[in-house]
Amino acid sequence: MRNGNNSKKANHWQERAALVALDIVLINIAFVLAHFIRYEREIGGNVEAAFYVSLRNLLPLQLTLTVVIIAVLIAEGFYRQRRGTPWLAQVVMIARGTLVGLTIVLFAYLIFRPVLPSRLLFAYVWILAVVLLAVSRLFVGVIQSWLWRRGIGVVRVLVVGAGQVGRAIMQNILARPELGYQLVGFVDDDPAKQEDIGRAKALGTTANVAQVIAHEHIDQVIITLPWMSHDKVLDIMSRCQNVRADFRIVPDLFQLSLSQVDIDEINGIPLIGVREVTISPAARVVKRVIDVVGALLALIVLSPLILVVALLIKLDSPGPVLFRQTRVGRGGKEFTVYKFRTMRVNAEQELPALADRNEVKGITFKIRDDPRRTRVGKVLRRWSIDELPQIFNVLRGDMSLIGPRPPLPSEVARYEDWHKKRLEVSPGITGLWQVMGRSDLPFVEMVMMDLYYIENWSLALDFKILLQTIPSVLLGRGAY
Repeated sequence: MRNGNNSKKANHWQERAALVALDIVLINIAFVLAHFIRYEREIGGNVEAAFYVSLRNLLPLQLTLTVVIIAVLIAEGFYRQRRGTPWLAQVVMIARGTLVGLTIVLFAYLIFRPVLPSRLLFAYVWILAVVLLAVSRLFVGVIQSWLWRRGIGVVRVLVVGAGQVGRAIMQNILARPELGYQLVGFVDDDPAKQEDIGRAKALGTTANVAQVIAHEHIDQVIITLPWMSHDKVLDIMSRCQNVRADFRIVPDLFQLSLSQVDIDEINGIPLIGVREVTISPAARVVKRVIDVVGALLALIVLSPLILVVALLIKLDSPGPVLFRQTRVGRGGKEFTVYKFRTMRVNAEQELPALADRNEVKGITFKIRDDPRRTRVGKVLRRWSIDELPQIFNVLRGDMSLIGPRPPLPSEVARYEDWHKKRLEVSPGITGLWQVMGRSDLPFVEMVMMDLYYIENWSLALDFKILLQTIPSVLLGRGAY
């Protein structure tokens, strides 16, 4: 385990060194391009022969700028950013760091060398350096995310404690695979919490932490025990240190959910408050406007497809075109959901006979080769075309374009208390777990991702889910 951690740390430093080297190359490219734009292309005004400065003569300035900008970025912690730092935040750091570096060099040259090259050269260097470094970080982020989604270079995580805080950590890890964390499992001393939570394995009690770290090749331990377990936390910290495993502690803040915590500061002094953990009324209005506009546009664009599908269903098998079913929406209110019929008539009456073939762990029912499906129904399910009539549910206000899937009343009757939080928002045609794994995910992970969506809702998140829905549907991942 020690060798594994040392290897991880060595790789981390190698990654940082590679990023620094990349930035050095890009800053020099920016300088060369800036010289070409200003002195060769003379953009920004003609350059008289007496004021022309060759690139060779500007080499000391070029090297000085490179060293100073890199030094400023290092000092600002640009190369020590946390996983998941937004790209725009990185761009701001790049713009600020390069501007500070250029300003330092400019003042130094004013003091020691009164004769300066064209002022526009500095402006061009700054603009080009920001653009090149920002684009490089975008590509690096895409490549890292691609690798992490495939389990390459991920941090293997063990969660200590499977209570409310522990589940919050697990749902965030599961919902954000692009951050590079892989949830291996959890330990908990409560006998009632010794069952797997989705793909997260129950790995015993806290007394087994050291053995679990070694056996499962854990890179990081996240401790989420309640505040009264002070002695146990210290003991687990000691065990982690003995095997040189990295660990982090999540304060439960007197049993508050992590999503309820609002952290601010006054000159470095942390201020902790409590905030609402659902979509605000104003945000609901914005979301509803987008739903109506989006549903109307979808209806106009997809109306030919809807008519063709309706005709095919009618020709393929006897029965209605639409399938109507009672589902549970926001606040536990029941409504009728519309779908294209993909099964033979009276298929719901055959469900008890197929109960033992359920392929989804939990209270939902899914089987890959459902014998009740019609020929057209198999195709509609494969490409999720059967969901299109739910556009009318969106227009009626029963559903949203994006949100948790609407459950059956029989499923809601079996919900645990923490499951019911997914009923706080309107259900959606597509959602986070649909684009993450669709029907392949265990029920408990579906719930965790729905809760993540509710607690972290934003227009950007909705847009991201909408974009990810397209390849998920085209590839047919987990659709059956």
